[in-house]
Amino acid sequence: MFDRDITLCFTGHRSYDGCCDEELRCAIREYYARGYRIFLSGMAVGFDHAAAEAVLQLRGELPGISLVAVVPFEGMERKFSKQARAHYDAILAAADKVVLLAPHYSAGVYAVRNNFLVDNSSATIAYFDGSKGGTAYTVRRTIKALHLYTNLYISPQQELFDRVLGVRG
Repeated sequence: MFDRDITLCFTGHRSYDGCCDEELRCAIREYYARGYRIFLSGMAVGFDHAAAEAVLQLRGELPGISLVAVVPFEGMERKFSKQARAHYDAILAAADKVVLLAPHYSAGVYAVRNNFLVDNSSATIAYFDGSKGGTAYTVRRTIKALHLYTNLYISPQQELFDRVLGVRG
């Protein structure tokens, strides 16, 4: 669907609090300098929203950068808070493209979204603290696919984890 050589995806925790927003923008700039132009966001609250917003903020600085909002199912925002729903709507309105993967929720729909992100890109920027869940699943698929990988979560344990797995950045 996308030229994987110039497409990057984001994955991260819903609990992301903006702690590394500047590092996120720097990472996007670095991948842009490597030739990446299409950035996929899975549109979950937290890191996905922050990453999408960072791409949108960098449009004036980085010509040709493109945000693709990958929505796992119609109505996913219904369970968001009022503030998060407004943020979601604003991102969708500003995105260069919206990809809707399913007409409604069903079991496994988030895994389908995560697979889509990895399968349609060749690099990943993550905020991954090592905990179980969808971000861990996506990071494992990223590593298995031999994608370029940058993890913005910094801790001595995470750095060791990345070295043991042979993660490339």
